Amino acid sequence: MQVTTVGIDLAKHVFQVHGITRDGQVVFNRAIRRAQLMQFFTNLEPCLIGMEACGSSHYWARELSKLGHDVRLIPANYVKPYVKRGKSD
Repeated sequence: MQVTTVGIDLAKHVFQVHGITRDGQVVFNRAIRRAQLMQFFTNLEPCLIGMEACGSSHYWARELSKLGHDVRLIPANYVKPYVKRGKSD
């Protein structure tokens, strides 16, 4: 299955990565440590990556763009409607 879109929830040590195909089928949904993130995306075909704009997101956007991925940063007030739990994301 070809992953076309990836969402990343950035955190301090472990990032949640969720990948889907063009028709919306989930390919993976896993937790990845900070040290393993670049290796994971090096092995992935270039795709669209979305993440919430925060302090470290600009760094990760630059690094992932160097690998050929199309990175989009989403402002926090646009991410809030998609939060499913009572977390303060």
